[in-house]
Amino acid sequence: MQKTILITGANTGIGKATAEALADDGHRLYLACRNEAKTRPVIEEIAAATGNTDVHFLPLDLTSLASVRACAAQFLAEDVPLHVLVNNAGVGGQQGITVDGFELAFGTNHLGHFLLTNLLLDKLKASAPARIVSVSSIGHYQARGIDWDAVREPTKGLTAMGEYGVSKLANVRHAQELARRLEGTGVTTYSLHPGAIASDIWQRRLPGPLASILKLFMKSTEEGAKTTLWCASAPELADETGLYYDGCKQKAPSKVATPELAAELWRRSEEWTAVP
Repeated sequence: MQKTILITGANTGIGKATAEALADDGHRLYLACRNEAKTRPVIEEIAAATGNTDVHFLPLDLTSLASVRACAAQFLAEDVPLHVLVNNAGVGGQQGITVDGFELAFGTNHLGHFLLTNLLLDKLKASAPARIVSVSSIGHYQARGIDWDAVREPTKGLTAMGEYGVSKLANVRHAQELARRLEGTGVTTYSLHPGAIASDIWQRRLPGPLASILKLFMKSTEEGAKTTLWCASAPELADETGLYYDGCKQKAPSKVATPELAAELWRRSEEWTAVP
């Protein structure tokens, strides 16, 4: 059965490898990315490699909530089902603040995806069985919690890795709270660590020689996409929801990832994104 799948950040790295594999399986894809000029050649490359021309571009800048709303509206105007939403895009090791005044990693990796997911929830429910897959990271174990004031300010950490860990903890908690709220709807949720991957999210932040050396010890993007693809399509996961995975296996998330934190994260994210 052909499925309709939306993937954020699918023009490079793990997202691109995920898109290529799903296109090869014959699914209809929507690649939601910031840069159309860089995404169009990827779509052409996927079509040439798989023979699948049912691959489409959606403009999405996760640092802007207005852009997220526009992306969701454009997809919904297509009037097609949505069987899988892959929240893949992200930033790491970068300092800054989003258009709407949130710490860059938190605003991009969590808040943008929170809004996009909520805007597409009704479509996912109507298309059930459906899945929401969030690419988190082992880095979420490093976060001690979420400083609600710090996520409303520019990145303070010199390496921005602390902020990255907080954003990835938010990904895990978002998936868990979604599972609770979507119980009985036929929509299941998953969060995952893809592994130490030689993807652009890190390669672009490092000097050329160092990036080349580190790449020798990292998995390829194709290997990194395996757990995402497993969560997006494995039949044996159909009855699982809200869990965290690493290496195509269920793993216990950080002990900081409590239901209480998830509820507070949801409340604040809902308020900050003005979700009705």
